[in-house]
Amino acid sequence: MSASRSETARALGPDEPEREPERVGPGSDLLAALLDGMDAALCAFDADGVITHWNREAERILGWSPEEAVGRRGFAGWAVRSADADEVQGRLMGAMQAPGRQVHEFALLRKDGGRVLVRTQSAGVRGADGKPAGVYCAFSEVHAQIDLERSIALSEALFEDASWGVVLVDVDLRPTVVNGHAARMLGSGVRTPLLGRPLGELIVQGVEELEGALHHVLAEGAPGALAELWVTVRTDEGDSRRCWRSGFLRLASPLAEEPVPLGVGWLFQDVTQAKLAEQDADRLRFRFSQLHRAARAAAECEDPMEAATAQMDFALAGFADHALVDVVAAGDARERLVRAAATPSGAPGPVARVAGAGIPVRYAQGHPALQAMDRTGSVRASAGGGKAGGGKGGPEAWAAERQWPRDAVHALCTVLRSRGRTLGVLTFLRAANRPAFERPDAVYAESVATRVAAALDLSGVRGSGVQGQP
Repeated sequence: MSASRSETARALGPDEPEREPERVGPGSDLLAALLDGMDAALCAFDADGVITHWNREAERILGWSPEEAVGRRGFAGWAVRSADADEVQGRLMGAMQAPGRQVHEFALLRKDGGRVLVRTQSAGVRGADGKPAGVYCAFSEVHAQIDLERSIALSEALFEDASWGVVLVDVDLRPTVVNGHAARMLGSGVRTPLLGRPLGELIVQGVEELEGALHHVLAEGAPGALAELWVTVRTDEGDSRRCWRSGFLRLASPLAEEPVPLGVGWLFQDVTQAKLAEQDADRLRFRFSQLHRAARAAAECEDPMEAATAQMDFALAGFADHALVDVVAAGDARERLVRAAATPSGAPGPVARVAGAGIPVRYAQGHPALQAMDRTGSVRASAGGGKAGGGKGGPEAWAAERQWPRDAVHALCTVLRSRGRTLGVLTFLRAANRPAFERPDAVYAESVATRVAAALDLSGVRGSGVQGQP
């Protein structure tokens, strides 16, 4: 790294004495290798302000080679303007007496004459006797330092103040960093217990889709669009089903010659309420469309009973697997129900009339259909719970006990009313692959029942004379 005597003399100029070059040994080689391998520019001064070290990053920034820089006294006349030389030298050498590191910004001169603004961190160096022996100075271009500080500030903000979840997972798909918002969405108010745990311990359902997305990012890179993942998270209040709108970034080490995956950055927001509202709106539009189409189809039916079955056929689409119509037996003071129409019990099919002699169905006391008549409203029931209870023998026994198809697991019974009379009960049934009926489903079923009851009234179903409030 040392220049020849004549080269050093030419570099120093006539006013500066030539210094004896330092002898180079194994220790010096190691020190030179360490300095040249640093990402930051570094130079060092002895107690007299003479430069003793100058690494390759300093050469890259200013253009001056180590041979041209080592041995000069300060920056005056070559790396800084003469007008600024005393101030710059005073601040740098002042770090020799001051405690800790000193941070300054200077405008230095490049070898080509251009100016570059640098930010310096300087600190004093003590000799073996504890006395000040010099100063080391690390510097970088201000814009590069600001970019670094912005990156650090962004990272800190993401992991402290972000209004969305941020999780870093390693190549084994275990969380290594979790911000506070993500910890709350994962069912924990504390971040530390989540670190290093498999995702399957944090997410009850949907973890396969999430891990598949993470594997894809590690192998192929970040996807071009956001992904919406439905998951079930275990919380203190119980399992909660959530929808997370997620984005993924593959993390690679900037220090390796070839990209080495460090893991995946996962950013996500909880959009459950918005998705549910969107689903409700889509469902409402579809059901309104079905009611409209059913009304048009029923208007073309000459037979009122055919119009009633057409109404139920349109209602079944996307809503239920089976539909039953039980009407009040004519002239029966005890208001027993007779099956009038139903879907096939063995295979899917349209609603059709039930041929028979009007034998009443054998509904036991407390049956949901009878409850609907008593309440003049709707009753929901499910196998294993709900208003009707599960009974013994599983869902098939539960359905058979209530005279329903054996694959029925969820039921919704609503009363058929027309002109102030109870004409019967309309029952919708769902199999195990569908969710239980909810209150919005009951509202839709009541709208269908109003139209079916009007058609049944035209067909001559007499109904009971009990005057109840709809």
